[in-house]
Amino acid sequence: MEIRSEYVELKVSDGTTMQAWTARPVDSGSLPGLLVFQEAFGVNAHIRDITQRFAREGFIAIAPELYHRTGPGFEAGYDAFPTTVPHMSALKDDQTEADERAAFDWLTAQGVTEGRIGAIGYCMGGRAAFLAGLSLPIGCATSYYGGGIAPRSNNPGLLARTAELRCPVLLFWGGKDKHLTQDQVRAVRDSLSDAGKSFINVEISDADHGFFCDARASYNPTAAAEAWPMTLAFLRLHTAQAAVANR
Repeated sequence: MEIRSEYVELKVSDGTTMQAWTARPVDSGSLPGLLVFQEAFGVNAHIRDITQRFAREGFIAIAPELYHRTGPGFEAGYDAFPTTVPHMSALKDDQTEADERAAFDWLTAQGVTEGRIGAIGYCMGGRAAFLAGLSLPIGCATSYYGGGIAPRSNNPGLLARTAELRCPVLLFWGGKDKHLTQDQVRAVRDSLSDAGKSFINVEISDADHGFFCDARASYNPTAAAEAWPMTLAFLRLHTAQAAVANR
């Protein structure tokens, strides 16, 4: 499928300006939309490529730069994690929610029906996707190894707000992930279960943190190939259901 990709500039409700990478099919009719949320390393080549991959699958996709307040255009190599810490530490949930709303509004301005919008995120972005499910009228959210959903020493997490979740969630975890403990994964699963929320919890036993990213040493091509069709099926199902419900 032929696609068109470009940066757009968005106005955020707090008065800031945010750049976002977008990709969409050239021959677009009534299409679903997708919010794509970055890893700690910025809206880098990998995140831009993922955004384009989803466009080739028929989504109008947008990846907002969540670091725009502290580092507009920031990108870091996967061997330079310490450079990401000041930007990641400066993120505040209310500001991230405003950024997500600006990207969501851009999608609706392209003609995408509210419920036909999904969210997906990786690592730090997995938390952002979960947050979008709390605050936006989206059809579904997908989190790949989302750090910070469960509480940890430097982050209160989001589980105190699980009751606010407005959509089904698909969660991927790596069984060999040392960044996210089994206690944290269980806390997310148990919180969703206790709140009666619709979710799918997938642990790929031989996958590590970042298993989907083909630019990282932890890339696991088998795990990525297993997760990709599940992700597409989940996104397509729930954005299509929303489309029917909104007729």
